[in-house]
Amino acid sequence: MIKLKTVTLLAALAVSLGWSVSGWAQKVDESPLALKPVKAFPEVEFTGWDHEDNGKVNPLRPILLTNAGDASGRIFVPTQQGTIHSFPADGSAKKTSVFMDLSSKVQYIDKENEEGFLGLAFSPNYKEDGEFYAYYTTKDEAHTSVVSRFRRNPNHPEIADPSSEQEILRIPQPFWNHNGGTICFGPDGYLYIALGDGGAGNDPLNHAQNLQTLLGSILRIDVTKKDQGLAYAIPKDNPFVNLIAPGGKQAIARGEIFAYGMRNPWRMSFDRKTGDFWVADVGQNVWEEINIVTKGGNYGWNLRESKHPFAPNGTSSDKTLIDPIWEYHHDLGKSITGGNVYRGKKLPELQGYYLYADYVSGLIWALKYDAAKKQVVENRSIPIDQKLPIISFGEDEDGEVYFTAVDPVGNGIYRFDRATK
Repeated sequence: MIKLKTVTLLAALAVSLGWSVSGWAQKVDESPLALKPVKAFPEVEFTGWDHEDNGKVNPLRPILLTNAGDASGRIFVPTQQGTIHSFPADGSAKKTSVFMDLSSKVQYIDKENEEGFLGLAFSPNYKEDGEFYAYYTTKDEAHTSVVSRFRRNPNHPEIADPSSEQEILRIPQPFWNHNGGTICFGPDGYLYIALGDGGAGNDPLNHAQNLQTLLGSILRIDVTKKDQGLAYAIPKDNPFVNLIAPGGKQAIARGEIFAYGMRNPWRMSFDRKTGDFWVADVGQNVWEEINIVTKGGNYGWNLRESKHPFAPNGTSSDKTLIDPIWEYHHDLGKSITGGNVYRGKKLPELQGYYLYADYVSGLIWALKYDAAKKQVVENRSIPIDQKLPIISFGEDEDGEVYFTAVDPVGNGIYRFDRATK
């Protein structure tokens, strides 16, 4: 594990010498921003959570943060064990409300900590239809991911009805790791689902380059309709929906796939202003990467790790593979946590920056991408006082960005503030 002080000194030396710590050739502003992370809700207690479990420390694992887009002012924070908490974003609450407890169905154990409750997305019409979607590892079948629809309680709309579950998609995973798990609605109203390559190392079953499997891909489905034999519909303009074997009628690709060549996409989001689709993909040996994903794109794994050939079938000459817009070396961190483009109002100096972090080193950055030039022009660090195992980012209804971290005392939600001189 990298010591934070060493990593920070490395980055500072690189900036002072005018180097790009990512290895990219273009000149990039990597000067620190005058910001700092602070506890967002220091007085909020998570209802039902206990910091000890059978005499062992039981850290809070706030696996994500989101909002319902219903003008309620609430944010929703599920734990990886499967309890969805909600509370007002204005900080007025002292305790969370339990929106839904799915822990009896969710499989999570610390030694296999890439499973559990991993994704939550509210319908774009949640205020009217009361529907939302969850991605979780189910207890009823080993190493299996489920995407389900739920509805709020018609008699108590501030809470959900667990009995309303309708399973949309079931995805067998050969191993416990690389589950991906982010689900989110795009500007087009379709549900996007991030799936890792199925786990282990090196993508041993070659899922990520195989269009006949869902693993190692970003899926795009229509949850408002149903195709024959499915609990959802496949959009007619998905890139591989009509890919048929020569001379026959047999499909050679899964129509649900929107983009592929992913190892373990850990957090994806749409820029609420531009619609750009940001996906961070966790690396294996040397490189972590950030992509702006487009329809039908192949992002290289396991032929490449980021933009570098990956043995044994590595290539740097295949022009069909799409380069990430940014990468960083394992000298700086070993597990990227993707975030959001800031579109809030409280920190105008952050406007348009993509916020992301590294789970292992605890470093945080704000990246600025010039779409016209198709290059990153800034990748600026946000100084931190202590190393934090950052597991997710999220937005409230106003576009203010938060991040969450594993925390032994149940205080793992942060926001950004200006640094005092």
